[in-house]
Amino acid sequence: MSIVTSKDGTKIAYDKIGDGPAVVLVDGALGVRSSRMSAELARLLAPDFTVYYYDRRGRGDSNNTPPYLVIKEIEDIEALIDTAGGSAYLYGISSGAALALEAAIKLPNKVKKLALYEAPYDSSEAGVALWRNYRAKLAELLAVDNRSGAIRLFLRFVGVPSEMIETMHSSPAWQPMKAIAPTLAYDAAVLGNNRTVPTHLAAKVMAPTLVIDGSVTQQTMPFMRVSAEALTAAIQNARHQILEGQRHDVDNKVLAPVLAAFFKETK
Repeated sequence: MSIVTSKDGTKIAYDKIGDGPAVVLVDGALGVRSSRMSAELARLLAPDFTVYYYDRRGRGDSNNTPPYLVIKEIEDIEALIDTAGGSAYLYGISSGAALALEAAIKLPNKVKKLALYEAPYDSSEAGVALWRNYRAKLAELLAVDNRSGAIRLFLRFVGVPSEMIETMHSSPAWQPMKAIAPTLAYDAAVLGNNRTVPTHLAAKVMAPTLVIDGSVTQQTMPFMRVSAEALTAAIQNARHQILEGQRHDVDNKVLAPVLAAFFKETK
């Protein structure tokens, strides 16, 4: 484990693996660098890239400096990129994709390429209503430090079956999730008040961009495909790729070759 200090003094913990051009991985809600999602993907990319994967502020071995602002998380990414030599490829998944998008806009000279997997925007009227209700309930639960309640709320919101939530609650994974439950509010802030596709912001992205979603997610959460297509249309130099047989919990063995090929492209 290594530590980099962000602009506001927050200590951000990260691991580095591999050799080659720098890639920074940005996790989604409740993700930590020790998870399969980050550590396995980093290992798979390591033969071709130097991969930086980290604990977002308030998670794992990273500390926190209130109050929370999205720009602070962008500054965390900038600190990692500066540690990597001043420029890097950037990949984000889920709400981490939304954060990576914001970082690419704020750091145009430091993000060489951008890859996004299923940024969970939903511009539909029903989606906006569900999001506002979720954010209000999440704020209520966190205000009284009901961390288990906040995790249950989030898991239900993203479609995890009740029986699976109960199994998770009884597993060793629940306590680590409780420790970082307050950061669910950070992911909500990244996605915004309405969680609509930020096409006006996406149009400012200058980096070549790959927008990815899974074919199985299209069946379970069809708004993801609509949002992916909207982002692709809004970003000046973007293309859309669908991973067959993949869901929101993407298989890194399928994802890694796609990312590697995109980051290696010279055109």
